[in-house]
Amino acid sequence: MRMPDDLEAAFNRQVTMELTSATAYLQIAAFFSDRNLVGMSAWMRAQASEERAHADRFFDFVLDRGNQVRIGDTPAPMAEFDGPEQAFEAALDQERAVTEAIHTLYRLASDLGDLASFPFLQAFIAEQNEEESAVQTILDRLRLASGDSGAIFLLDHELGARGGEPQA
Repeated sequence: MRMPDDLEAAFNRQVTMELTSATAYLQIAAFFSDRNLVGMSAWMRAQASEERAHADRFFDFVLDRGNQVRIGDTPAPMAEFDGPEQAFEAALDQERAVTEAIHTLYRLASDLGDLASFPFLQAFIAEQNEEESAVQTILDRLRLASGDSGAIFLLDHELGARGGEPQA
């Protein structure tokens, strides 16, 4: 069943937001690669891939409902950070923005009585809780490290396991 035009537009904004998020994570990965923090870079690349997969799921959902996909402009992401802590703060801000956008989308679907959107969006609401928690945990650990290079190296190595072992 085709979704209302207002909801179609909102879903298209979400596709764009997920692509924007993927681009932001990829840019942060480049920042870490430039500093030879290959584990953190691998983690961010994995995150970028995940966000791209989210965009694809929203994209397909719009099409499956008989609506049209219209991808909007994606702004250039922030490229320079004071260090790993600021980069992960940017990642957390990005996750929080995505969470809020999905909540807004859910409220709109509810207001419009679009029951078919509920299970799809509920899965993303649950996933966003996990995403925010994971980034917050990393950020908390970076803050505990207080710039200690040994602790940062250890965390870098640990994070590299997410996307496979870091490349030398």
